[in-house]
Amino acid sequence: MLAALLLVLLYGALPAHAELAETDWLDLLPPEDLQALEQMPDIEHWGAETEGRFGEVDGLRQQPGLPEVMYSTRTVAALDGRQIRLGGYPVPLQHDAAGRVVELFLVPYPGACIHVPPPPPNQIVLVHYAPGLAIEDIYQPLWVEGRLRIESSSNALADAAYSLQASQLRLVEEDDL
Repeated sequence: MLAALLLVLLYGALPAHAELAETDWLDLLPPEDLQALEQMPDIEHWGAETEGRFGEVDGLRQQPGLPEVMYSTRTVAALDGRQIRLGGYPVPLQHDAAGRVVELFLVPYPGACIHVPPPPPNQIVLVHYAPGLAIEDIYQPLWVEGRLRIESSSNALADAAYSLQASQLRLVEEDDL
């Protein structure tokens, strides 16, 4: 009883169903990257898709010649190990035998890795979710909850500066809006 009282005093009483506060994508950017992105000129969204390179190895990676911040892997150290809730859009990477997505890149806007340039690596999160989720539309936003890690990953589509082992992955529903 004393231990339970101590926990309530230290951490406060939260309902068992309480959701984590939403983490904003801009929170994943160190201040110097946020400032550089805010001052960056518009970028044209053409390249791999229109040039027929979509399916090629490295076809969606950042192309040379963009402002340096578009290649940034700088992260926010205070977020390492933090439980977060992040909304975004899926770029499916691996499926299980039932066709559910078990690994994906989460990106801040729809079509982010299809219409180049993709976001900077510090705006891409590699998500692992062993139970898998049926995703039929990559333009349907998701909620992802789990422990965020500063961990670089790279594959044929893009580079990510963060990873997340998801404890929950679900489609955003109309009631969420």
